[in-house]
Amino acid sequence: MTAPDEPSAPDLDALVGLVRGRQVVALTGAGCSTESGIPDYRGPGRAPKRAPIQYREFVTDERARRRYWARATLGWATLRDARPNPTHHALAALERAGAVAGLITQNVDGLHGAAGSARVVELHGAIAHVRCLGCGARQPRAAHHARLLAANAAWLPRAAAARAAAAPDGDAVLPDDLAHAFEPVPCAGCGGVLKPDVVFFGENVPPDVTAAAWALFDAADALLVIGSSLTVFSGYRFVRRAAERGVPVAIVNQGPTRGDAEAAVRVDGRAGAVLPALAARLGAVAPARAAVY
Repeated sequence: MTAPDEPSAPDLDALVGLVRGRQVVALTGAGCSTESGIPDYRGPGRAPKRAPIQYREFVTDERARRRYWARATLGWATLRDARPNPTHHALAALERAGAVAGLITQNVDGLHGAAGSARVVELHGAIAHVRCLGCGARQPRAAHHARLLAANAAWLPRAAAARAAAAPDGDAVLPDDLAHAFEPVPCAGCGGVLKPDVVFFGENVPPDVTAAAWALFDAADALLVIGSSLTVFSGYRFVRRAAERGVPVAIVNQGPTRGDAEAAVRVDGRAGAVLPALAARLGAVAPARAAVY
């Protein structure tokens, strides 16, 4: 009997049949990282629903930036300390075996690269860096985080007492009155506003990133969507383009997605169970140590 979180034999057979012998490009979403302890917006066991910050709000509203950096300072450890899970390791093994040409990811956590995937287009950026909106300087998030902690030494015990819960994208649940008492720090070079080097809601994906993603997509004769509800159009458009070109689409996700009508194969299951099973069937088994995280 199949375990509740494992793909059924017919589903796995259909998935293997679609990807075997094809040049596969994977499109990944937050469902790939939930098993690394990173909450998502829409999947099972999701964090309490909350509106993510909008790009225009961050740029124009000083109070919104203060609130964002307060919560992000508390939530950063969730992303910083996360480690790749069996989904990430299975995808890296599939790439090494030549079964996957590369990944287009909507995630900002860097876990695909940490697992060993070589060709990764980070569609929405990398939260491990920050960028100045004034001079464009880019720096590691760890250095910026240290400056934030130093500037808010008296605030941190109050925040710790609030017991902030982790939220998606390195955010945290924090009362507004406490968040508004936080002091962001400016760019050390020009005094400008610092923003995580990720694409916020309402912000455009940079043209060079879009071009890299389409170049990878153009190499595909099959698209494998993993752990994404495809609610955000920046990801869904790849499914739309695949359907227009007659490129078969397989979707692995817990729950329905926006692209289900375009999918030739649909597996409703946990990515951390389905992807290792797929990798094993295709002879691309990740190292045993990869299962420890």
